[in-house]
Amino acid sequence: MRNWLSASAFINPVWYCARTKPKHERLAAMSLSRHLGLEVFHPRLRMERATRRGVVRVIEPVFPCYIFVQCPSADCLDEVRYASGISSLVRFGQRIATVPDGVIEELKECFATEDPMFVEDRLCAGAEVAVAEGPFLGFCGIVVRVLPSKQRVQILLDFLGRTTLAEVDRNSLVCENRCMADLMPAMASPRRENVRAAYGGDF
Repeated sequence: MRNWLSASAFINPVWYCARTKPKHERLAAMSLSRHLGLEVFHPRLRMERATRRGVVRVIEPVFPCYIFVQCPSADCLDEVRYASGISSLVRFGQRIATVPDGVIEELKECFATEDPMFVEDRLCAGAEVAVAEGPFLGFCGIVVRVLPSKQRVQILLDFLGRTTLAEVDRNSLVCENRCMADLMPAMASPRRENVRAAYGGDF
């Protein structure tokens, strides 16, 4: 293992954002940490999701296909770029983007430990949803009733100018009002605007 931190401890480390291959966030984080000795920040969420086999617990990254990595110098960026699971480094034009320390610190306050944060399923009566598959693909509606035993959900749709009650597979729905502030109350404070501003509103 090449430990960049011990080799360049006198240099102020800088945080970068690395884009990973799909579903490779954990592999990329382990590769950077174990093989290069770099500090990696990879926040994750633990949530319950309804499936045809029943309710299961899943772990998902807060930022799919992205992880944060701290490098003591720009000399190690090439090795980061070619590490297992890494696709590229985030750039602004020709410049590799850096992440302000304050942004990482604020995010870390929301994730006090390395364990995934547990969040509740927000699919409930009154939730705004979008249909992601099936005959109503692309339509938006309001959840009226959740039918756990059937893994189905009744929603109100504006269909051909008329309000229609439809029953769909709950796995085909995406919560429209599920934002970072909903999942992490700690980020629903004025500090959250600092994070948004640092990334141009991408959060």
